[in-house]
Amino acid sequence: MEEAKQTMPRDGQPIVFRDGVVVCMDRGHQLLSRADVLIQNGRIAAIGPALAAPTDCFAIDASNGIVMPGMVDTHRHLWQTAMRGYGADWTLTQYFVWYYLQWGKAFRPEDIYAGNLLGAVEAIDAGVTTTVDWSHGLQTIEHAEAAVDALESVPGRYMLAYGNIQQAPWEWATSPDFASFVNTQRSRANSNVALQIAFDVTGDPAFPERTAFEAARALGLAVTTHAGVWGATNDIGIQQMFDAGFMTPETVYVHAASLTADSYHRIAATGGSVSVSTESEESAGQGYPSTFRLREYGIPASLSNDTSVWWSGDLFSAMRATLGADRAMEHLEHHQREDTLTHCTLRAENVVEMATMGGARALGLDGEIGSLEVGKRADVVLVKNEASPAMFPLLNPYGHLAFQAQRADVHTVLIDGKMVKYENRLLGVDFTVVRRRIDTTIDHLQSTLGEDAWRQEMNPEIPEVRVINNPYTYTYDDTISRPSDAGRGANGVDHR
Repeated sequence: MEEAKQTMPRDGQPIVFRDGVVVCMDRGHQLLSRADVLIQNGRIAAIGPALAAPTDCFAIDASNGIVMPGMVDTHRHLWQTAMRGYGADWTLTQYFVWYYLQWGKAFRPEDIYAGNLLGAVEAIDAGVTTTVDWSHGLQTIEHAEAAVDALESVPGRYMLAYGNIQQAPWEWATSPDFASFVNTQRSRANSNVALQIAFDVTGDPAFPERTAFEAARALGLAVTTHAGVWGATNDIGIQQMFDAGFMTPETVYVHAASLTADSYHRIAATGGSVSVSTESEESAGQGYPSTFRLREYGIPASLSNDTSVWWSGDLFSAMRATLGADRAMEHLEHHQREDTLTHCTLRAENVVEMATMGGARALGLDGEIGSLEVGKRADVVLVKNEASPAMFPLLNPYGHLAFQAQRADVHTVLIDGKMVKYENRLLGVDFTVVRRRIDTTIDHLQSTLGEDAWRQEMNPEIPEVRVINNPYTYTYDDTISRPSDAGRGANGVDHR
């Protein structure tokens, strides 16, 4: 049957990807070298070579490209996207001081909206179709409503993980206003925003976070928590959660980078999962990225970007960094035993799974998204860029996604079968509006801090570098001609 010749699909029109490498990420990790994916009524209708398609089908040439599931980011502070790159030279200490103690309270509801808007647009541009907005800047219900409004204005699938770093979780999570917000959001028809609750357990012997867990349970909300963060959250908090019965399969532990065996055993025993933010852990100081430990204890992992105040906003970078960190540790452990690693344990295929099905499982959405399977929601990404020399030859699809591809190579993005990016360009996004909102937020923050503080906070003091004294000295007898002298002028430059 001849397929429709159009520049763009109509709403509800069937779509077929033709002749691509299809990375299914299903239970058997089916990999098809030249196949089609048919989308009808917002779901995947068929997968296979040379599929028959309806006559009105919109065809996308996927040859020389990879068709994959939409990616899932399980931990991103979208509200901080307005500060992109500001904290590039921060440690976690500077992050805590800036957001928690000094300037996080300066963010108005409209600033939360601006950051969420830009962050959500950035996510879908990079093929991330589902994002957990770890939104711990919600000082008031008005801030929360602004966060939701921004997310609902951008096509995508979002989980608002409600948090408030300006108040204790046992205060805001138990308030009538918070319960009312939850009930109101749940009643909104056709919203693309679901809810979680986000707070940390500090290890206070009194375990004051208990009432926040109880509130979450009463409201039927899963909890996501920063666990195993050096100097902030530790094994005591995990033990408290475990003893109180608050560790569940729905719990997502972010980072889990500085825990002991007991904590990892508890996470594994209760069926939880870990969101690994490798770029963050490597740079900020939560602890060494934990994938090599998670394997030892049988704990499932997903990937996340954390915050654009430091790092990238795409899971290609997260996959790349995760493979690098895991392999570096594996090599180092072998070297310390005076041994040589000959085969890497973590493979490119594994991090692609973390970026797709790993995230879907963590959120309890693996029956709907995370893999390309007939009947699932059509969250589909085509990675293809005919203008990029890095996109050919396409030999190892998993390796290509993990080490070669980047956001500019995302050709097409479908969410629930609706096209939101095509031919490497976002659709329906007015960047003038987005930029205007971000500029307004930056102007507000700069004026609030003052020019001196703005510059100083962005450029923290550099510690003194002490060079180790060199015990070796080497001198030449000036009467002896050295081979290296030949061809050198008086200034030591080699003219040969």
